[in-house]
Amino acid sequence: MDLRHTPEEEAFRTEVRAFLKAELPPEIRDKMRLGRRLRKDDMVRWQRILHRHGWGAGMWPKKFGGAEWTVVQQHIFEEEGAAAGAPAQIPFSLRMVAPVLMEFGNAAQQGYFLPRILSGEQWWCQGYSEPGSGSDLASLRTAAERRGDHYIVNGEKTWNTLGQYADWIFVLARTRSDARQQQGISFLLVDMRTPGIHLRPILTLDGEHEVNHITFDNVRVPAENLVGEENKGWTYAKFLLGHERTNNAGIGLCKRGLQSLKAIAAAQIANGKPLIEDPRFRDRLARIELELTALEITNLRMLSAVANESRAPGPEASILKIKGSELIQQLAELKMHALGPDALPYLREALDIDWEAEPLLAAHYAPYAPPLTGQYFNQRKTSIYAGSNEIQRNIISKTILDL
Repeated sequence: MDLRHTPEEEAFRTEVRAFLKAELPPEIRDKMRLGRRLRKDDMVRWQRILHRHGWGAGMWPKKFGGAEWTVVQQHIFEEEGAAAGAPAQIPFSLRMVAPVLMEFGNAAQQGYFLPRILSGEQWWCQGYSEPGSGSDLASLRTAAERRGDHYIVNGEKTWNTLGQYADWIFVLARTRSDARQQQGISFLLVDMRTPGIHLRPILTLDGEHEVNHITFDNVRVPAENLVGEENKGWTYAKFLLGHERTNNAGIGLCKRGLQSLKAIAAAQIANGKPLIEDPRFRDRLARIELELTALEITNLRMLSAVANESRAPGPEASILKIKGSELIQQLAELKMHALGPDALPYLREALDIDWEAEPLLAAHYAPYAPPLTGQYFNQRKTSIYAGSNEIQRNIISKTILDL
């Protein structure tokens, strides 16, 4: 793989930069730059701007309304977006359920859902993990019983991300109890407005409402909302998880975090000089930057191979997920180290863009550094979600090392 950009790719980079400069709303850019709280309206607004420009889904096929970018074009777009302060697009809709619908959904499902995902009209969330069935997802107990032209769904889903914003949820449910665990699961599309769905917020350590616990109490789901074949949902779930884990490499997030870390280290004074000039700190910073560069190259190689071979990401996605989540955590830890005592004060109100610190706190909330304590604790989860890193190592050992 030639990692040098062609003249056409560099021209595309110039086009992306110009678009971001002209179209990215300043208030959204400021929230991202300062580490402030994004609202649903911010993310939907950005998706609609991209959609109007024809960039709503870069790597989707054109027949589904996508831009059909190459792997390198998508990478350039994400790299420039991170540098400019653009938010990530809604992953549950665009990069999780949509690829499943393209690969396994029927024409009616594709025709109804994909345009609404692309335009930002529908926000999707994920119904996978359950109490006691997270990393061991095949042991899930949520049941869907076929009654006529409907399924009746009963059970629980937990650690559901941003379900409070969602219009629809894709759910793994057990439709056969007398088969092997993986063979009795189906993939259902469920309208969140359906009677019997109850959502309870789970507040994280930083006090934010990011995840939820959802219960299904005799929820009626039309049989036409079954994706593919009944009891074949585990195949579709693995396909989706490959895409999710690839996305969780978080290269754009890491690059933005690295840029922020350098700004903090340049502004912080330690022993009469900027922290970034301290040899020990600079060594740690350089190590992270080198590992991030290696991860970026590995990600490009994997995505290129997947695109050329027209297949879903395999165990390579587990490698990316492990390393990406570790780098996200290392960056958060090094930011905390760089700020020292100034990293400790944390107020939820400080995440609002119009918040101003009181005099006693002002010195601890420097304009170049977002409130970090909440971020640090929140990002401890990156090595757990989408399958814990321990599970990813098991996948690698079984599929690559053939153990």
